[in-house]
Order: sequence, then C-alpha cells, then structure tokens
Amino acid sequence: MSPVLAGLLQLLALIAALALAHLPLGNHLARVYSSGAHRRVERWIYRGVGVDPDAEMRWPAYLRCVLVFSVAGVLFLYLLQRLQGVLPGSLGFASIDPDQAFNTAVSFVTNTNWQSYYGEQAMGHVVQTAGLAVQNFVSAAVGMAVAVALVRGFARSRTGELGNFWADLVRGVVRVLVPLAAVAAVVLVAGGVIQNFSGIHEVGQFFHGRGAGGSQQWNGGAVASQEAVKMLGTNGGGYFNANSAHPFENPTPFTNLFEIFLMLLIPFSLPRAFGLMVGSVRQGYAILATMATIWAGFVALMMWTEFTHRGPALEIAGGAMEGKEVRFGIGGSSIFAVSTTLTSTGAVDSFHSSFTGLGGGITMLGMMLGEIAPGGVGSGLYGMLIMAVVAVFIAGLMVGRTPEYLGKKIGGREIKFAACYILITPALVLVLTAAAMTLPTPGHSMTNSGAHGFSEVLYAYTSAANNNGSAFAGLDADTQWFNTTLGLAMLLGRFLPMVFVLALAGSLARQIPVPATAGTLRTEKPLFTGLLAGAVLIIAGLTYFPALALGPLAEGLAS
Repeated sequence: MSPVLAGLLQLLALIAALALAHLPLGNHLARVYSSGAHRRVERWIYRGVGVDPDAEMRWPAYLRCVLVFSVAGVLFLYLLQRLQGVLPGSLGFASIDPDQAFNTAVSFVTNTNWQSYYGEQAMGHVVQTAGLAVQNFVSAAVGMAVAVALVRGFARSRTGELGNFWADLVRGVVRVLVPLAAVAAVVLVAGGVIQNFSGIHEVGQFFHGRGAGGSQQWNGGAVASQEAVKMLGTNGGGYFNANSAHPFENPTPFTNLFEIFLMLLIPFSLPRAFGLMVGSVRQGYAILATMATIWAGFVALMMWTEFTHRGPALEIAGGAMEGKEVRFGIGGSSIFAVSTTLTSTGAVDSFHSSFTGLGGGITMLGMMLGEIAPGGVGSGLYGMLIMAVVAVFIAGLMVGRTPEYLGKKIGGREIKFAACYILITPALVLVLTAAAMTLPTPGHSMTNSGAHGFSEVLYAYTSAANNNGSAFAGLDADTQWFNTTLGLAMLLGRFLPMVFVLALAGSLARQIPVPATAGTLRTEKPLFTGLLAGAVLIIAGLTYFPALALGPLAEGLAS
C-alpha cells in the first residue's frame, strides 16, 4: 500500500468515527448542561466546597468564580512542584525551580500544557497524578463551562443570568470527562500504552558507533489514564519528553489514530449541543460545517506539502520523513499535526521543526486562527461563535441592515467585546516575539539562525498565547526569560479572552429576541458558512502574514 493511500484511508476512518459519535455525544452534552437535577456525587462535592449549585450568576460573578478557581489551581500546583523533593513517590527527583514551577503551574491550569522540562527526568508520580492529571480534567471543564455560558447568552432573553459556574464545572468533569477518559484509558492499555507506578529502570545494552554498550533509564507511570484525558481534554502535556511520539504513550498506528479521534471528539460534538440549546439544530450544523471545512482543508494542504517529492532522498522515503515516526508515516503524522494545532491540544507525534517550511507554517497558522476548527474543548466553540458575531456584523455592513445573530442584535457594545477578544492574542504573540528577537539574551536559546530560528520563537509565543502547548523544537525554552514570558502569555491568553466572552454573553442574555424577517441573514445556510470561514481566514491572515512571511513562508519558498 502506498503511503498516500494509507494516509487517505486513515483520514476516512477518522471522519467516519467522528460522524458516528457526533449525534450521541452532542445530545449528551446538551442534556448535561440543560439538566436541573444533581447526582449524589455532585451534591457531595457541592457540600464539600460550600456552594449552592442552583444559584444563578450574572457574568461578573461567573467570571470571578473562574478566576478564583484557576488562581487556586496555580497556587496548589506550584507548591506541589516546589515540595516534590520531600514528597513520597517523587522517584528521587528534586523540587522544581521557581521559574519552571511557575511556568508549569500556569501551563496546566490554562489548558496549555507547555513543557520546558523532560517529563521522565523531572516529575514524580505524585506531581504527575495529583497535580498535572487533575488539571487536565478541570482546566478542560472550565473551557466547556465558559462556552456553555456564552451559549446560554444566545438562548436566554431579558435576564443577565448565565447559569452556575460550579455546577457547570462539576458536571463537565463528572458526567463527561471522567466517563469518557475511563473508557479511553482501557482502550489505550489494550493498545499497548503502559499504566503502572513502577520506579526507574536501567536498560541496556545499546549499539553506538563503537559497538554495544551504555544504558538508558526509563521510568513507568500512570501513562494511559493521563494520555486519555490529555487528548480528550485537548491538554497535550506528555508523560515523556517525546510526548505522543514515545512508544510508551503511543505505540502503534491504531493508538495514534485513536488519540487523534479523542482530541477531536468533544470539539466536533459541541456544535450539536449548541444547536440543541439555542433551539435550532441547523445553526449547530452551520458552525460544524465551518469547522470541518477548515480542518479538512488544512489536512489536505499538509499532506500535499509533506508528500511532495523533491530529490532522491524524499523519493526513496515516500515524502518528508525527517522528524516523523516510521510506525505512523507521513499520513498519520500530518493528520495529527493539523489536529493538534487546530485544537488547543499541543501533543505531538512528530517534530514540527522537521516538517517542510510550508508544513511548519501550516501548524503555526492553525494556532493563529484562534484554534477554532474545531478548537479546544469549549474554547473552540466560543471562539467560533465570536467569529460568527463578527461575520454577521460584516454582512450587516455590506447590505445596510442591523446585524442580528440567533435573534440577538449585534450592536456597538457586542462588536467591541468581540473585537477585543480577537485582538488580545495577536498582540501577545507579536509583541513578545518582537521583544525576544530584539533583546540579546533570548536569542541564545535559538538552535537555528535565519528564518527557521525566527520560526522557533514565533511558534513558541503563538503556542503559549493560544493555549496550545506544542513546541517547534530546537528552542531551549527552559530559561528565566522564556519560562516567565511564556507563562505570562499563557495566563493572559487564557483569561483575558474569557472576560470578553462572558461580558458578551451577559449582554446578549439581557436582550429581547428580534423576530426574523425577509431581510434577516440566514445564518444556518451554506452562504453564511462560507462567509464565516472567509472571515476566519482573512482576519488571521491579515494579522499574522508579515510574521509568517519572515519565518515559514521565507523558508518554504527558499527550499
């Protein structure tokens, strides 16, 4: 079987699996966030925390709960790392340095999961399971809660109430993430992913240039369970430094395809829940079609760039195989790379720095779009709905009518919230990249010079500010400068957009619905889907094109 055909068959199998899961999971998500009943375990949690799950919140109260919960998570995870040296199950690893502990705590709480350390050489079992794995669940649940609050803003009228954050958080963990992650972990164990609490093992002998000799240290861990929620919650932090390229995390082509399925599962099902909650399934399909069109286009473009044969070496290998696992091939690696950067997952089964110049640019552009096709768990849906508001506003200007979306008027207040949301991330990425390239010290972390070296820095800040967490490789990010500035980019890139999302939700919820007329833009039609996709690509393209031209485009055109 040719590598191209193998890649296409994997793609078709993935699409079929996602299509089968879309209806049941989307329906389940809508029921979870629309139900007024509380399960027994949920009531125990509410009593333990001391909150009333039935108390409705306006957007400032909802936002305060998000921030308080997240700050508490950062402090707990920071202290856990700083105390690792005296904790049981540390595998003999020392406590984490302050700047790296700050970076890691912020990274996992913001659903970024950027790692400037070697997981198998730094984190013991307690930090991995009680710290990092727990944040994989709750950070994903926070994203879903904010998305649901925005959906309620569209669905409700004459009220500023958006639900209860604590109820949304607990339901997301208990009813969605834990059951799905448990099933996924069993599948991964059956596929060969390890799951244990063993210590460090000395393994040898290894062949090198002068013959056999030497050894390596490998440690075990509860990898399958963390891998399941890492992908399902679009988290991305790996147990090992090689991430999903490591055979303990991702041993076979089946597990590779299954992990891609997991990272796309909830983001592609949330539009169904959105349609049900606003009372129009067709509106959900319009959002889904936009997401799927952009994702499929990026996959096709990535496969084309990586399968293009230039020179004898690439012809023999069947494409650009540098930096890719032979067991996954170009097809599986391309689908994984696009999916992990168009969501906020950040896991990698190949090294994006080794992709072709244009291929590396595709991974960056996927994040620069705002990771909305289908995006992260929760963040993808609310990001796409923000773009829908902008697209409706543009259409209203074109035809001279007051913009409306789902019966809500999009006025100056709403479009200001949407504009602020869109501008935050590019400002963080471009300003911090410019600072790193201007100052003398950060440049010492670059392995490469020229366009590729610039791409390393641009990718790092794009990944951090968009809460992706993947790395271009080649950049030594474990320095005080990068640990601090990337940590700040993750914090601001996560929570500043949430301020404007929730403010927009509150503004929409207070409105009185406007009845549709003959002149109302039909936002469930293919015309709007095309308009929305065009708005996404044009806004991101105009914002980031100069930076992309200096990095991946220059490298790709020169090769």
